[in-house]
Formats: sequence, C-alpha cells, structure tokens
Amino acid sequence: MTLAMVIDPVALQLGPISVHWYGIIMGTAAMLGLFIAMREGERRHGLDQELFLDLMLWVIPAAIIGARLYYVIFEWEYYFQHPGDIIKIWQGGLAIHGGLIGAFTAGYFFVKKYKVSFFLLADIIAPSIILGQAIGRWGNFMNQEAHGGEVSRSFLEGLQIPDWIINQMYIDGVYYHPTFLYESIWNIVGFALLLLLRNFNPRRGEVLFSYLIWYSLGRFFIEGLRTDSLTFTGPEWLASLLQVLWAPMNALFEPGMMASGNIRVAQLISLVLVVFGIAMIIYRRVSGKASQSYRDVESSEQVDLQTN
Repeated sequence: MTLAMVIDPVALQLGPISVHWYGIIMGTAAMLGLFIAMREGERRHGLDQELFLDLMLWVIPAAIIGARLYYVIFEWEYYFQHPGDIIKIWQGGLAIHGGLIGAFTAGYFFVKKYKVSFFLLADIIAPSIILGQAIGRWGNFMNQEAHGGEVSRSFLEGLQIPDWIINQMYIDGVYYHPTFLYESIWNIVGFALLLLLRNFNPRRGEVLFSYLIWYSLGRFFIEGLRTDSLTFTGPEWLASLLQVLWAPMNALFEPGMMASGNIRVAQLISLVLVVFGIAMIIYRRVSGKASQSYRDVESSEQVDLQTN
C-alpha cells in the first residue's frame, strides 16, 4: 500500500491570515505575463512600459470579476444558498472563459481611452495570457480541483510523472486524471508556438486568433475528461454534436462523468471560439482589414480600434 502525502493548499499562516498557494501561483502568473508583454511591447514596438502597467490595473480586476461571476452564474443553486462563499476565490472557482470575457471587455475600453491599436496590443499579450493559464493550472493542482475521472495509480505511474504529482491526485481514497497537467503542458506548447508565429510576422490580430484556436482546441478535448465541468441541459442535437467531435478521445480515455446536464459549458464555448478564430482570420484577410502586419510601425502607434 502506498501512502499518498498531499500538499497543503495553505502556503503560509500569518496569524488569522491564510496565504494560499492558489493566490501565490496566480499572482506569479500575472507578474511573469506582464514582464513578457512589457519587454515585447518596448523592444519591438517602442511602447512605454507604463502602458502595460496601466493595462494590468484594468484587466486583472476585470478578469477576476468576470471569472468569478461566470462560475457563480453556472453554480447559482449552490451560491444562492451560500452567498458568503461568492467572495472566496482563494478556494478556486475562477472560470477561464469568464476571465477572458472580463479581460477583453476591459481591454476594449482601455484601447478606446489610450488610443492604442486593439489588435497590436492583443497580439503582444496573447502569449502572456496562455503562459499565465499554463502556470495558473498549478493553482488548481494545489487545491486538488479541476481533475478528471478515476484512474489507477499504475496509470499515473505510466505517465512518468513525479510521485508528488501522483500523490496530489489521490483524493478521498481515489486517484484521478491530472487534467490540470494536460492543459498546462498544452498551453506551454501553445506559448512557444505563438512566439514562433510572431517571428514570421503575421497579420495583426492573427496571434490573438491563433491563441483562441489553440487554447480552445486543447480545452475542448481535455474538458471531456473532467468530472467537475460547469454544465447545463441543452438540445439533444447539440449534445450529440459535442460527443461526436470528442469521439476520437475515446480511443485513449473514458470521458468524465457529468453531475448534471448534457452539455459542458467549456466545451461549447471552446468550439465557438475555434470557429470564431478561424472565421476572423479568413474574413479579415479577404476583406482587406488585415493589411497591417504584426511588425508594422506607423507614423504613430496611437491607432484607434476602429481603424484596425
């Protein structure tokens, strides 16, 4: 029998204040992403680093609020009964898609105020976003959440992952799929690909749309393994479509069980984002709206969103 030692989600206890690993990891992800974006913006486009500091002050709070509201809305039955838990974000419950909605909404108003090209700014920060998501999944790991269905210890050992990861996947007497790890690795690969894409000088906006496509493809298939997905009951034809699209994964894994509903929200949103990303790349090229390339420098980088 193997004794599984798990990691305490509380990193530090400062009197009555608990400092959670989740918060430390999310903060680290935000700071590293900010550094990478500032360096790229200044080096390649001559943008002041203060612009990105100001952007962070807009985007980070909006992303947190959006991520939490999104999660609470789809778990309203619980939070209606436990309203005090709504603010406990250190326990998890931040939905990435909600965070993206909040961040891009704040970003829209930011570029309007500062007269900066939306697509240029989005292309600069897209690699930072996906790297932040890769790091942020380790916060889920510390909280023992966002995992997949039941597996054996021998299955996890067959993945050649360290014992400390395997042990953290031991929850209430059962081992689970480390879906956090799958997504983290997928996003790290995506980060590298986006950096590579920028070196080929794509059209403006295409780094952003490539991020949406890459992240959403991985999320669609990994989400099907999870047992804690946000769900709803939708039309059978839509549920069947999602099942058919996920079917190739059946050759490797059993899908995770859904506690309720027949449609995983994250899978549906991911599918929409893949289609949207591909459609936008094609539309902007065909219509001529993607005439500028990523490295283009204009007489002024103070470009209004509507001209891009």
